[in-house]
Amino acid sequence: MWIEKISGLLPEVTFREPAEAEALAACEKALGHELPDALKELLLASDGVQGAWSLDVVWPVERIQADNLYFRGDADFAELYMPFEPLIFFGDDGGGDQFAFVRRGGRSDVFRWNHEDDSRKWVANNLEDYLKRVGDETIED
Repeated sequence: MWIEKISGLLPEVTFREPAEAEALAACEKALGHELPDALKELLLASDGVQGAWSLDVVWPVERIQADNLYFRGDADFAELYMPFEPLIFFGDDGGGDQFAFVRRGGRSDVFRWNHEDDSRKWVANNLEDYLKRVGDETIED
């Protein structure tokens, strides 16, 4: 389902081999919480999605785990930014800003984290809406 849906939404998309269920389980264990169901389903179809110009629209599970652990555990970041624990980063815009789900409250919304001012701005209703907006180039800064 995700491959066909994304192919219709994003130009010049590149898919990877599906993620292994064991890799997803290891990621969730390392992070201490589950990933959103839609993200897990997508990763089981393609372990990350690259858009035009090799843009990491959705990161591979290994990067999701590594980057989230890094942002949550870096002492310098703790002094510079609001806490990252409520977020699950899963993609970026190629310029330093990252996209994330909020892991509390059962929300499926996607937010942009601005690396320059630490703002967290709503950009999409859910993963599918995010992918559509990336394809339409309507995700605002």
